[in-house]
Amino acid sequence: MAKRIAVVERDKCHPERCGNYWCKGACPVNRTGAECIDKGSDSKVVIDESLCTGCGICVKCPFDALHIINLPSELEKDPIHQYGENGFRLYNLPMPTFGKVVGILGRNGIGKSTALQILAGILDPNLGDITSKKIDFKKLIEYFKGTETQKFFEKLRDGKIKAAFKPQQVDMIPKTQKGTVKQLLKKVDERKIFDEVVEELDLQNILDTDIDKISGGELQRIAIAATAMKKANVYFFDEPTSYLDIKQRLNVSKFIKNMSNEDTAIIIIEHDLLILDHMTDLVQIMYGKEGAYGIVSLPKSTRTAINVYLDGFLKEENVRFRDKTIKFSGRPVIKKKKDQVLVSWDGLSKKVGKFTITSEKGEVYKTDVVGILGENGIGKTSFVRILAKDLKADSGKVNENIKVSYKPQYLETNSDELVMGFLGTTVQKFDVQLMRPLQIKPLLLKKMKELSGGELQRVVIAKALGEDADLFLLDEPSAYLDVEQRLVVSKAISDFMEQTGKSCLTVDHDLLFLDYLSDDLLVFDGKPAESGICEGPFTMKEGMNLFLTKLNISLRRDPESKRPRINKQDSVKDREQKSKGNLYYS
Repeated sequence: MAKRIAVVERDKCHPERCGNYWCKGACPVNRTGAECIDKGSDSKVVIDESLCTGCGICVKCPFDALHIINLPSELEKDPIHQYGENGFRLYNLPMPTFGKVVGILGRNGIGKSTALQILAGILDPNLGDITSKKIDFKKLIEYFKGTETQKFFEKLRDGKIKAAFKPQQVDMIPKTQKGTVKQLLKKVDERKIFDEVVEELDLQNILDTDIDKISGGELQRIAIAATAMKKANVYFFDEPTSYLDIKQRLNVSKFIKNMSNEDTAIIIIEHDLLILDHMTDLVQIMYGKEGAYGIVSLPKSTRTAINVYLDGFLKEENVRFRDKTIKFSGRPVIKKKKDQVLVSWDGLSKKVGKFTITSEKGEVYKTDVVGILGENGIGKTSFVRILAKDLKADSGKVNENIKVSYKPQYLETNSDELVMGFLGTTVQKFDVQLMRPLQIKPLLLKKMKELSGGELQRVVIAKALGEDADLFLLDEPSAYLDVEQRLVVSKAISDFMEQTGKSCLTVDHDLLFLDYLSDDLLVFDGKPAESGICEGPFTMKEGMNLFLTKLNISLRRDPESKRPRINKQDSVKDREQKSKGNLYYS
């Protein structure tokens, strides 16, 4: 018989808003006089798993806070870690492999960061005993007896393994560290590789800058540098490309890959599929139920693992973790232009401080979805703000008599307003087009300030698309989203434009996301923080060829999933495509 667990997502449980413990009154076991569902010490719901019959009534909670789950029969053992009574459970761990870069692929809230923190010795696993403060190595080693993980923890216990960990939230660094970038890096440089790392990660220009005065992308590269400088033989990088543009992502990918050797193991969590594919040798998929439980698959070659993830079915484990296969087009979509120009611009120029942005002549047609590519600090956001009338150009003209909806790059809210109130009429008007695909309904009764980064991103995208507008401007909509959410969001945006006859411009750094979404491309060139020029729109093939030429990379299509993949530098395929001038597909 499969093991049944009950999970309560405490941040989603709001008894005062659901009619005073709706689930208690609805539970058939409670009606017999037993207390299967009760009020906990923190006033949130607690569920007695031994009394639960799995009737499925309480999971209709209006906040989607309760989950009753029948686990696969092979998960008879206690979890490796559990977060409190009725809390999230992690059932196994990924495995570092010396000489390899191992990627972890899975949705948000599935336990990826928890798994890395346990392996790095930052989080002490409780083996499902929520009353335990700390499990000693003897119990931990016994738990993994007969596996490679047993050997790993034995070496960790004996001091033969030393771990270095780059956390996900690099924006916390200025809150814990003071001084200049140089002072911080010199302090942690155990391997005496300061000059080498600073050059490889392009940190020379910010060495004398105070930590609390640098951007998110700079913080990310500093965190990677600080981790690499530590004397360790197992390195963990949790989302190392957040805040970075595509050029920086490729550079960081090369840097991390070069760290790997027979005496070093590296594990990364990454949501940019193109970079994950480019950076790793092996990938382990994590699946389960977000906020409830997570399971780690066996390692597979990177190509195979990503294709399995897109398919949604683990053959060896006989587990389907998604009911739909994610598919890519085998070739660029050539979309016939309609006659109606929605917006056009010509000769735009704007000086912001020492930075100057200019544009060539361009226009966007009705129903177009146009991706915007370029390095950080090269004017993409300024251009979008000009079209949104949030910034006035110094010269040139924008011909538009249309309504514009703008989703900014940075999302901040400390509001007590409910998501339902924030979205207003969008909830009813676009239930099928936006609420369902973006999975907004479970969030409707949460306060805006209670949302995670990914939840807030989806809500703000829905709000922007729900506005009465002709042109939608979305600045970095993939930020904070996991792989699956990025692809779902891109399809939702594309479908929405097609169904409503509207148009959209989207700034993003995830090439695969833009490939999945866009009909055409705007490409920004220039020198970051000095000047930028907007070129296009181009067809996808023209725009990608132009942009990929600047990056000196080429893309091919995977024969099975049709997803884009980066060719190995100077490989036969890379040389062949570059010789033909066809860097975007062969």
